[in-house]
Amino acid sequence: MIKSLYFRVVLTFLAIVLTSILVAFPLATYFFTNVISSEFQQEMLNMGKQIVAISEEVQPKNMSSFITSSNRLNENYLFTLFDSEGNAFSPIPTDNKGRPRILPSEIAGVLQGNTYKSLDYGSIHVGAINTLKVGVPLQSNGQHFGLFIQMNFTQSMKNQVQFIITIVLIIVLTIGSLLILIASRYLVNPLKKLTAATEKLARGNFNVNVKVNNKDELGKLAESFNHMANELKQLEQMRQDFVSNVSHEIQSPLTSIRGFSKALRESEIDETSRKQYLEIIERESERLSRLSENLLKLASLESEHHPFHPTVFDLDEQLRRIVVFFEPQWSAKDLDIDLALPRVKITGDADQLNQVWTNVIGNAIKFTPPGGQIHVKLVPLRDRVQVWIHDDGIGIPEEDQGRIFERFYKVDQARQRDSGSGLGLAIVRKIIDMHQGTIEVQSEAGKGAVFLIVLPVTNFMAKK
Repeated sequence: MIKSLYFRVVLTFLAIVLTSILVAFPLATYFFTNVISSEFQQEMLNMGKQIVAISEEVQPKNMSSFITSSNRLNENYLFTLFDSEGNAFSPIPTDNKGRPRILPSEIAGVLQGNTYKSLDYGSIHVGAINTLKVGVPLQSNGQHFGLFIQMNFTQSMKNQVQFIITIVLIIVLTIGSLLILIASRYLVNPLKKLTAATEKLARGNFNVNVKVNNKDELGKLAESFNHMANELKQLEQMRQDFVSNVSHEIQSPLTSIRGFSKALRESEIDETSRKQYLEIIERESERLSRLSENLLKLASLESEHHPFHPTVFDLDEQLRRIVVFFEPQWSAKDLDIDLALPRVKITGDADQLNQVWTNVIGNAIKFTPPGGQIHVKLVPLRDRVQVWIHDDGIGIPEEDQGRIFERFYKVDQARQRDSGSGLGLAIVRKIIDMHQGTIEVQSEAGKGAVFLIVLPVTNFMAKK
């Protein structure tokens, strides 16, 4: 089996050309032959009329000798003369099977004064121009004769015509084959480029771009490949950033733990410093634990086998419990918490959504300055519910709003105040997606932030 697309295309085109020639060549020859036959017949008819006119004027005593002399002047034609009884003055030409090429019925019709033309009795078949004939009546010295004129299509003429046809056929095949080779290479070259680019991509080189100017299916394939390569490049960059961020997030608390552990070995440390160092070690250990927990949580959410247990529960009651859970934090900062929570029942995974409210409301409390306000509002609609969480904290710059849901991404202002890992909002986005909901943020730097979360009330399946 031929595996090369190039050779398959070439062979396909050649097969098409050969088939076309085999069909078209006989048809073209057929119509061409009929045109030539008509011209030859008319020429023979004119020649016969001229001989009739000359014989009527000259009135030769020996019509047979007169016709024989005329025949010598026209070697491309055969003249056969018949007397009034239908007897030939010379042998009647025969075909390849020995049959006479002039029939008695044709002779009788001409002797009766009719002109005979073979094409009037059906079109001639291909390659048999030598079967053309015309018959004209003539008179001389009171006697009636019948003169038949036929093509003297010699073997040399046949060979010459066949040679010309063969040469034309070879030229057509040669030119067609060359054009097919060029066209096939033109078609296959984009595929070769794609193959080379794919091999580079498989080796980890994502800086590949296939330049194909075609506007056909190959062009669309190349465009899709370039898009795929770009997406893979972004995914690779995200993977590298993820590894770098994880390493950074792990290295920072480990450095603190290592440093203060060494300090605790010093015998000259007083008890107050020792307790302070131990508290730092404990805090950094908890930070590592949260990071590990969030990484496992995010990995679990992104897997296809994460457990999803939808139940019907009161969303307003869940939000109230989250606000009460954070009471020590917002009370310590003297924050004003405004709740507008009408009763709303939804179908969803209560544990996962509890994580959503914990992260979003926890961030609002963390980044709202002392004395600020936080508004939590439920807006029930016909088939969905809106959850608005609004704070008047430090806000999020517009250029950062499109990336806050990325893993490990932190707004610069938040880095100075937050010791989190940057995974909280990524987890939130994933849980909301699994519930077929949406989350949006509206914010300006220094003017707080508004998070709008929209969830379907019922009738959905978890997204995997």
